[in-house]
Amino acid sequence: MFNGLNLMLGNAVIERATLLVNHVLGSETVAMDRLRGHAGRCIQLQFDGWPSLLPPLPNTAFRVTPAGLVEWCGPDAPPDADLRVLIDASNPALAMAQALSGERPKVDVAGDAAFAADLNWLFDNLRWDVQDDLARLVGQAPAREMARVAGGIAAGMREAVRTLTGLAIRK
Repeated sequence: MFNGLNLMLGNAVIERATLLVNHVLGSETVAMDRLRGHAGRCIQLQFDGWPSLLPPLPNTAFRVTPAGLVEWCGPDAPPDADLRVLIDASNPALAMAQALSGERPKVDVAGDAAFAADLNWLFDNLRWDVQDDLARLVGQAPAREMARVAGGIAAGMREAVRTLTGLAIRK
């Protein structure tokens, strides 16, 4: 029963994450243009060392659409991905802390070099403009103030995570 629930929850999270990625991609024409050249290609994310005590992750393979967006391949990943990204997931808590502090996790990439270069460009240059999305809901001035406050909170959290990570590594 729990495995089925974990699978449904994992699939729902992947589907929502795919929608968010496409929202961010859709806000930048240059990003979609870069991906259009790779339409039909598949990227497979593999999480190396995922702790066995945690529920297993769902399949994380994505295909580039002709529109320059991505679609989740679902539970049946194609056996021959054009690009494989191996992510060190042996310590998910540390990886989350590093992500919050702005660090990228350790990854190994294998496959098509041009595809990898364009994906790297996306990671380096795309950001979710939360303030713009908030402005559509509450107006420009409240969204700017909310973003300013949230930015201060995020900066404080990043500094706290860096400090705690530094202390944990020294021990």
